Amino acid sequence: MENQYAGTAIIFIDLINDFQFDGGDKLRSHTEEILPNLLKLRHIAETHQLPIIYVNDHYHLWTSDIPSIVQHCTNEKNHHIIKQIKPSANDYFFIKPQHSAFFQTPLKALLDELRITKIILAGIAGDICVLFTAKDAYMYNFTMHIPKNCMASEEKDGNDYALYLMKSVMKADIAPI
Repeated sequence: MENQYAGTAIIFIDLINDFQFDGGDKLRSHTEEILPNLLKLRHIAETHQLPIIYVNDHYHLWTSDIPSIVQHCTNEKNHHIIKQIKPSANDYFFIKPQHSAFFQTPLKALLDELRITKIILAGIAGDICVLFTAKDAYMYNFTMHIPKNCMASEEKDGNDYALYLMKSVMKADIAPI
């Protein structure tokens, strides 16, 4: 029996987030809703020894130092989220300058070196950063699974529309995890 996860990596997008912006409370609330599914996805990755790659906004720190980003983003409203989903010592962690996890990051080079052909995308904001990342992954010919219960946006309609585009245009599997 073929391993269904062969050549697969998990990419978590913008999960270390301060939620300190207009619409941040909505996004934080929607992130709390998907948190159990994100943790389940992380468990699947750990069980099957899949690479876990975090690609995150830089918050004007311009450092890939996980503790610095975590400390900068953690606040009273989100500490329970970050505590549960922050990267471990074995995870890869990159910062990105804009929306896509591929744009001006070493992500594509890492995926090539690891011989990854399928990616599972999860994170926030689904209708911006996950969508832009999926577009680039599609252009690079990756097979994608973007579980609809592992992605959140400020507005549920925007999230649903992004999932529709990822499924219909980018041929992503959006089945829940």
